[in-house]
Amino acid sequence: MESDAAGLWARWSPVILDGALKVAAAILLYMIGRWLISFAIASLQKVLTARNFDPTLQRYIANILAVVLNIVLVIAILGYFGLETTSFAALLAGVGLAIGAAWSGLLGNFAAGAFLIIFRPYKVGDYVIAGDVEGTVQEIGMFNTVIVTPDNVVAIVGNSQVSTNPIRNFSANPHRRVDRTAQLAHGVDPLAAIERLRPAITAIPNVLADPAPTIEILDFTERGPVLAVRPHCHTAHYWQVWFDTNRAIVETFSQAGYPPPFAVEYQPAEMPRAAD
Repeated sequence: MESDAAGLWARWSPVILDGALKVAAAILLYMIGRWLISFAIASLQKVLTARNFDPTLQRYIANILAVVLNIVLVIAILGYFGLETTSFAALLAGVGLAIGAAWSGLLGNFAAGAFLIIFRPYKVGDYVIAGDVEGTVQEIGMFNTVIVTPDNVVAIVGNSQVSTNPIRNFSANPHRRVDRTAQLAHGVDPLAAIERLRPAITAIPNVLADPAPTIEILDFTERGPVLAVRPHCHTAHYWQVWFDTNRAIVETFSQAGYPPPFAVEYQPAEMPRAAD
């Protein structure tokens, strides 16, 4: 029995020792590889931070690099054990293509989110129309943009939908114009109405003095002259100025005693009758 055990040990000890050495070397290779990956990601983040890259974009790039390097590390360890890595890499590529096809919309949102962060058409807190949704940007995520609409509803819009549609950013400039109209009745002097209305519009809270409000004759209709009333304000005060402008128009014209604007029906003149 002892001789048999000694024979088995003599036969299998080189194989066991070689396997143990390979396992130890693979563990050591994995630990070194993980350290190198962490070092590479940390170095990349330092470079991106020094170049003032957006923190969210830094996380995008770091996550992608970590996934790629970990896959390379696993393939290298399998190759060290003598496994055929060519077929494994081909299988991995096929799986990647299948996942990409299945998640094409999700990956499109991911790519669009990266472009939104790079080019910055808007930022958190801006009032925008993006993806046919209007409101204040609450969050720019990896796949979606969260917008709070004026009626306090949270709308989640896919980043690919945002990037493929026109984006209107109302917060990009320091002020915004409020466009209102004031209908006058026939017989009311529009120039006198403008002079009456100007101080009322200027006195509205949060209306900017520069640029000054614009009040001019916009058009002539069957009801009478139409005035364009256009004060400027910060985006945060837009709706307050909108409603206060309507109120100022009503109060000013009521105090002036202007008649309500009714349409005047056209009465064709009678043709003179020929002498008999």
